[in-house]
Amino acid sequence: MFTLNLIPSTPITFSKSTHQYFPIKRIQTPKNLAESPVFLTKSTPLNFNKIHACPFGKIQALSTKTTHLGKILENPSRKAGSHVPKAAASSESNPEGEAESVEAAAAAKSKAKTLQLALVFGFWYFQNIVFNIYNKKALNVFPFPWLLASFQLFAGSIWMLVLWSLKLQPCPKITKPFIIALLGPALFHTIGHISACVSFSKVAVSFTHVIKSSEPVFSVVFSSFLGDTYPLKVWLSILPIVLGCSLAAITEVSFNFQGLWGALISNVGFVLRNIYSKRSLQNFKEVNGLNLYGWISIISLFYLFPVAVLVEGSQWVQGYQQAIQTVGKASTFYIWVLLSGIFYHLYNQSSYQALDEISPLTFSVGNTMKRVVVIVSTVLVFRNPVRPLNALGSGIAILGTFLYSQATAKKVSAPEKKS
Repeated sequence: MFTLNLIPSTPITFSKSTHQYFPIKRIQTPKNLAESPVFLTKSTPLNFNKIHACPFGKIQALSTKTTHLGKILENPSRKAGSHVPKAAASSESNPEGEAESVEAAAAAKSKAKTLQLALVFGFWYFQNIVFNIYNKKALNVFPFPWLLASFQLFAGSIWMLVLWSLKLQPCPKITKPFIIALLGPALFHTIGHISACVSFSKVAVSFTHVIKSSEPVFSVVFSSFLGDTYPLKVWLSILPIVLGCSLAAITEVSFNFQGLWGALISNVGFVLRNIYSKRSLQNFKEVNGLNLYGWISIISLFYLFPVAVLVEGSQWVQGYQQAIQTVGKASTFYIWVLLSGIFYHLYNQSSYQALDEISPLTFSVGNTMKRVVVIVSTVLVFRNPVRPLNALGSGIAILGTFLYSQATAKKVSAPEKKS
C-alpha cells in the first residue's frame, strides 16, 4: 500500500479511477479513523489504489501532478529513462561510445586520404611511364627533338586553355607584373625541357634518368652560391649521387656525349627554374601550381618554337617522310607524337597536384621512386642491355637522391620547430 500522510488528522481514502487524471469517483469513509497511517517501507508492497490523508481541496492539484506518474504506471514495461526526451538522452550518451565513433571517423578519413594519395601517385607514375615510352618511340623514327619538344608544350598549352575556357580550372588574373615575373622561370623551363629531349634522342631513356637524378647536386651548388647554407649531412648525401652517376656513365652501352651533356644541362635549367621561381613569384602566391605551370608552358612555347625552326626546320619534311616509311602507318606515328605531348603535360600536372596534397619530403621520396619505376619500365620495353656495374651505379645514384631528400627535409623542418 502506498500512503501519503499530508494531514494526519484527516485521513480520507480515494479509490483509483479509470480516468487518466484520477478524478474523484467516490469518497469512502475509513472504517477505523483511529488507525495510524502506514508509511512506505522496504517491506511494504506498492499499492497505488488508495491515497490516504489528502484533503478535499487539494485533490485536483494532486491529480494534475500525478498525471505523468499515471502514464508511467499504465505502461510498466517501459524501461527506466525511456520517458526522457531524445535530445536529453543523446546529451547523456556514453562518452566511451562517442570516443569510439570519433576514432572510427578518423580511421575512415585516414583510409580515404591514403587511397587518394595512392591514386595520385599511381597516375603520376603511369603518365610518366607512358610519356617516356612514346616519346622515345617517336624520337627513334623522327630524331628531331626540337620540334617534338615544341609540340609537347603546344599540347599542354591547348590543354590548359580548354580547362580555363570550360571553367574546369579557375583562370588566374593576368597582369603585366605577373607575365614579367614568369619570363625567367619559363626561359629556364624551356632550357631544361629541350635539353632533356635532346638527351632522350641520343641515349637510352634509363641513362638519361640516371644522369637527371644528379639534379640535387646542382641545386646545392647553385643555392650555395646564392647565399643558402646546408649542413654537412646534405653535402655528404650528394657524394653517392656523383659516384653512382659517374659509374653509370662509364659503363653505359649507349653512351653519347650529346646525351650526357643534354641531361646535365637539363638539370641546370630545372634547378635555375626552381630557384628563380621562388624569388620572382613571391608576390603571386595566390596562383596555384597547376595554373602556374600552364602559363610557364605557354610562354615556353613562344621561346622554343622559333628557335626550333632555325635549328632543324629545314629537315622536318624529309624526316617526316622517313618516319612514315619506317613505321608503316602514318596514324601510328601520329598516335605516338600525340601521346607524348598529352602525357608530358599530364604527368607534370599530376606532380603539381601531388605536391599540393603531400609534404615536400614525401614528394621527394615519391619522385626518387618514380625514376626507379621509369628506368625499370623503359629497360623492359626497349630491352636495353644493362651491365652489372651500370646497374650498380644507377642504384648508388638513386640511393644518394633518397638520402639527399631525407637530409634536406630535416634542414627545412628545423626552422619550423624553432618558430
